[in-house]
Amino acid sequence: MTERAAGPADVISDFASHVLDVVDSIPPGHVMSYGDIAEHLAEGPGPRQVGKVLATYGSAVPWWRVIHSDGTPAPGHDEAALPHYLDERTPLRSARLPVRVDMHRARWQPSALAARFPGVVPVR
Repeated sequence: MTERAAGPADVISDFASHVLDVVDSIPPGHVMSYGDIAEHLAEGPGPRQVGKVLATYGSAVPWWRVIHSDGTPAPGHDEAALPHYLDERTPLRSARLPVRVDMHRARWQPSALAARFPGVVPVR
């Protein structure tokens, strides 16, 4: 029997895996920005790369808990995210389009994850 070589679709980078772990760890009712996650992981890639990971693999995690630093969900995702925010009682500044999360009250600072990721920089 011949083994098939692993292709790009079979391999997920360490960075992508860490992003998904962080997103999966955000408690219901809380959010992190793309930049918060990039800073938390302190692995080099920035917020855009976090967004790319979520665009590629985000359906496997609670993607609606990762938003822009101004409190808005990814473009075009307001309507899909709103029921999750309401169900999880995420603090909102606006429950009408455009949806806006209250970052001051909802932002999660994952100090509990620091032990899981060496070299982690806490979100300020």
